[in-house]
Amino acid sequence: MSLRVETPRGHDDLIEFLEFHDTVYEHRSARHLEFLPLSLPVLMGESPFTVGREVRPFLARRNGEPAARVVAAIDERYQALWNELLGHLLLFEALPEALDESRAVLDGACEWLRERGATAARAGMGMLEFPFVIDDYESLPPLGVRQNPPWYHRFLKDAGFELEKGLVDYKIEVTPELIARYELALEEAVSAGYEIVPLCDVPEKRRRREFAALYNETFRSHWGWSPFTEEDLALLLEMQAGLGALETSVIAYRRGEPAGVLWVAPEASAFARLGKGRVLRPDEKVNFLGIGVRRAERGRGLNLGMASYAYLELIRRGATWLSYTMVLDDNWPSRRTAEKLGARACANYVVYRRNFTMVPRAA
Repeated sequence: MSLRVETPRGHDDLIEFLEFHDTVYEHRSARHLEFLPLSLPVLMGESPFTVGREVRPFLARRNGEPAARVVAAIDERYQALWNELLGHLLLFEALPEALDESRAVLDGACEWLRERGATAARAGMGMLEFPFVIDDYESLPPLGVRQNPPWYHRFLKDAGFELEKGLVDYKIEVTPELIARYELALEEAVSAGYEIVPLCDVPEKRRRREFAALYNETFRSHWGWSPFTEEDLALLLEMQAGLGALETSVIAYRRGEPAGVLWVAPEASAFARLGKGRVLRPDEKVNFLGIGVRRAERGRGLNLGMASYAYLELIRRGATWLSYTMVLDDNWPSRRTAEKLGARACANYVVYRRNFTMVPRAA
């Protein structure tokens, strides 16, 4: 067997690197495809997401064919916020028998990060990265959420990684009782003096500024957070606008001042690749959600009011299942919000870390 690790450069090589994702997931009966309009400009250095970041892809070939890949990233935005010399590993994918190839790309990426001053690497959180699922390997996840196969955990552990954080995903089955609960929560938020405005009704320049400022402020202390720029969020919202995200995402105001933000991307299952005879279940057709409330406005029901606004809009469009999306295991305020909205845990996810000084080196 011939094993070679390389750094793809140029348009065609990077296309091959990214589309390897689709090769890995060919066995899935329902899967999302690699979204090249978002990922390719990042690797080409032509995306706003590369501002304040340095990225390097690593690809391992077995007998000339791609077998494992990963992207190493030095995220100066994260390091400045958290005062931590942490590197990130993104887009890790590998074929089921590619244990050696996975170790090779992960070792190579970690060494590249170490050379740039990082003392550890995190896999599963950062930039556009989502954690690794540990139980539900078959369901189609919400837009952007990982759908990794089970062997990734063994490959990461073999490469010296350890569990760092756990997260739980939540889903909601719509019922008449919940619709009434959402209508009441929205009424109570409005009665408390909040104006909940969909992004489509906020002038674009103001929307970009306020959405980014609110999202970064309300998530600033969230574990693993890396700040967005206005350009980052404008790009993502533009890409999701065709799904109706500008109608389901909101900014909440109180006395004319921004108080909270809600980012909801409606379900995108229509773009999924399905195997012969595979029919998506209703609970696989769910949205993405991210919610933030300014500290001074917490405890007044704004979180429930904003989520209820979006959920009612999704239900109006025909949704029978909803997603509260992932929450850190120890983020009990958010987990209680999920429960108040009628959500139940549906899947578990984990983030991995490799501390460079602690990994034993082969003799």
